[in-house]
Amino acid sequence: MRNAFARYSIPSLLFTLITVSIAPAAERVVDLTAKDGAKLKATYFAAGKPGPGVLLLHQCNRDRKVWNGLAQQLNAAGINVLTLDYRAFGESAGVPHEKATPQELNDEVAKWPGDIDVAYEYLVSQPGVERDAIGVGGASCGVNNSIQAAIRHPEVRSLVLLSGNTNYDGRQYLRRDKAAPVFFAYAVDDPIPPSAFAIQWLYSLTAVPGKKLVHYPNGGHGSDIFHAHPELMKAITDWYVTTLIKTPGKAPATDEAVALPPEVYVLDTIDQPGGPAKIEAQLEQARQHDPKAPLFDEALVNLMGYEHMQAGDVKGAIEILKLNAVAYPNSPNVYDSLGDVYLADGQGDLARQNSRKALALLPSDTTDDQQRKDAIKANAEGKLRQLDGEP
Repeated sequence: MRNAFARYSIPSLLFTLITVSIAPAAERVVDLTAKDGAKLKATYFAAGKPGPGVLLLHQCNRDRKVWNGLAQQLNAAGINVLTLDYRAFGESAGVPHEKATPQELNDEVAKWPGDIDVAYEYLVSQPGVERDAIGVGGASCGVNNSIQAAIRHPEVRSLVLLSGNTNYDGRQYLRRDKAAPVFFAYAVDDPIPPSAFAIQWLYSLTAVPGKKLVHYPNGGHGSDIFHAHPELMKAITDWYVTTLIKTPGKAPATDEAVALPPEVYVLDTIDQPGGPAKIEAQLEQARQHDPKAPLFDEALVNLMGYEHMQAGDVKGAIEILKLNAVAYPNSPNVYDSLGDVYLADGQGDLARQNSRKALALLPSDTTDDQQRKDAIKANAEGKLRQLDGEP
């Protein structure tokens, strides 16, 4: 079963909106119409003079208003800003995310790229917005949304990414030496720990020399960091001024030595062709000294396997998930996931074998809660019914 990173994206956290002591921006609420006719809400902050444009995409436990303070600072620096409520969030159409079933929310999320493109086109169509100086920024789920927007719109010249992850295609984009310069930020006390780790991983693999990573000991998740550290808004504003006004599409190469956890390099190796075999050899060596040496997080590697499968690299997905089973041999989920990729590869016998192993391990599983056990059981039994009608 897929360990979706998105399961961390909608925690019940309290948030206090920040007020910033600068002149109010010339802002207006905007009604946008999605390609399927759905109504989307956005806010446009006009700088009042010709200049760059920035599209800001919120995290999946907030709405567009979390960007108001940053948008005002960007306006003061001569940058036009558009903030958007995703479908199912804030004032936009769709089943409200807090009331939606998982399937309903997945259906809404699938429409986000088209909605974001509608917002993007609105931004670049505004008088005075320079189409060749556009930036995108996002937090949490907005990280992947921002990177995907840059993939669809190669003219994007700058990115800001806070506390989040991206998929395989997004990582491949960051690995290109012609990608947009990127500003990364996270807080050590992020209540969604994989978010902080993921940002460090993305920083490590980003090929462009114009990249910057900042972190804070506290502040929480994504744009929530602004409350504890309003100076982050100033740092982001300076970044966009540099990469959109002073030297469009470029940032100074950092000469700072950034200490990163060794796990980020392990993950990056697994993500590459032939990488799982290299890490399996390292794992075998490490476990000669420590039989429980983990080297990597089960959930992140599980998700990576599904991402490779969705990108069409089914053989690579199999190797990744086989490695996960070597590292976590008592996890029902890793075998259920292997069953999924073997089924996708047309290897029915191995799909059956791994699905049955997942079911056999469930009674002794002390890691997963009952809800998760039930989901793994349902997924494995569903594959068996599909294969031979024998649950």
